[in-house]
Amino acid sequence: MKKITIYTDGACSGNPGVGGWGAILSYKGVEKEISGYDKSTTNNRMEMFAVIQALRCLKESCECVIYTDSQYVADAFNQGWLKSWQANNWRTASKSEVKNVDLWKALLYELNKHSVSFVKVKGHADNEFNNRCDKLARGEVDRYLAIMKESGNEV
Repeated sequence: MKKITIYTDGACSGNPGVGGWGAILSYKGVEKEISGYDKSTTNNRMEMFAVIQALRCLKESCECVIYTDSQYVADAFNQGWLKSWQANNWRTASKSEVKNVDLWKALLYELNKHSVSFVKVKGHADNEFNNRCDKLARGEVDRYLAIMKESGNEV
């Protein structure tokens, strides 16, 4: 099974607001950068979407280590939140509805194809790959805002 390293990040201008996401996939020293934007979203959704899109790039079942600065994403797996939410019919321990259920379900679908572990990294610190993902995500926000400005549709 191929071993893939994935770094992801999401960004948002306002929360909710214009969002961007970025990911870097690495296999045997070869890197692939992917990124995109959403005109109306939240930071957590962009963090999750980056992971989903990275996993969708894989053409076969892989062993993946995903590095994220999102406590929300990392803890959902590493602290067992996701299993509890599913067992409680997508309710939190306090019985409120889990947010972003659509993306959690999409993420679970992608995860079922692979062997995945999550590593929490400190954001905006000394991790080169996390910083590159942040730059990709923020670049997508800027790109969308520039498109809107050029078309006369200020956000």
